Amino acid sequence: MDMRLVPEEEYAANHGLTVQTVRGYCAEGKLPGAVQEGEMWRIPADAPLPDETEHSPLLVALREQMESKMRGGIYHRTQIDLTYNSNLIEGSRLSKEQTRYIYETNTIGITDEAVSVDDIIETTNHFRCIDFVIEHAEEPLTEEMIKRLHALLKAGTSDADRPWFAVGEYKLLPNEVGGKETTAPEDVPAAMRALLQEYTGKRRVSLEEILDFHYRLEMIHPFQDGNDRIGRLIIFKECLAHHIVPFIITEELKMYYHRGLDRWEEVRGYLLDTCLTAQDRYRAILDYFRITY
Repeated sequence: MDMRLVPEEEYAANHGLTVQTVRGYCAEGKLPGAVQEGEMWRIPADAPLPDETEHSPLLVALREQMESKMRGGIYHRTQIDLTYNSNLIEGSRLSKEQTRYIYETNTIGITDEAVSVDDIIETTNHFRCIDFVIEHAEEPLTEEMIKRLHALLKAGTSDADRPWFAVGEYKLLPNEVGGKETTAPEDVPAAMRALLQEYTGKRRVSLEEILDFHYRLEMIHPFQDGNDRIGRLIIFKECLAHHIVPFIITEELKMYYHRGLDRWEEVRGYLLDTCLTAQDRYRAILDYFRITY
């Protein structure tokens, strides 16, 4: 048995992985005997790769609770927390309690303030998007899947009545994100094909690579609106698919999340650290529900 500690680059090359994936495994304790030296890792040459052929315990729990319509568990908690926070980042005025009430009763309840019909519809639609993500978590990411998510999110909204909006299809008009130009509408199909071909061609995927996909999807901004929420749903799906603890960007992390996206090409650590913080918070929820990861 070869117990030599080899550099992360050598271990990655020997197993047909990217260095980012190997670093992710080391940080998560999935490569026994790995030792960190500064910012680099050294790994036993014969360290076995983690087994990702089994469903993750979290995915199993989410599917079981979704099918049984169980309340008060991790599925219930994830539906409310992910929907409320993702919509809040995009300007929804629904409170967390209103989001919970819609989920649990399929009604809005009594409120002293005017409530946007679109906020209500997109909230119920987001619940369906999460179900779709859980159902299809382990399937390869495709253009059709991403378009389906957009169609689910925007179905029945005022945007769906606008012919130029193209619900479930790529944008027809140019748009910006954070004041930055995005991919021109006529170039979106080719850009999406190239992005997905590169991403799905990886043997294994790390958190950093999922975030890189998220950033590049943001820069393409393929839909007229709803891109950010679709991107965060994809992150959740891909974390489930690759046995990575998922996470939810909350209101207090919103500023750091946007800074991380804005500075991704210069300082990847900003977004990585923000998402690792969010990941730790979701781990605490998993610990409470006694779900291993």
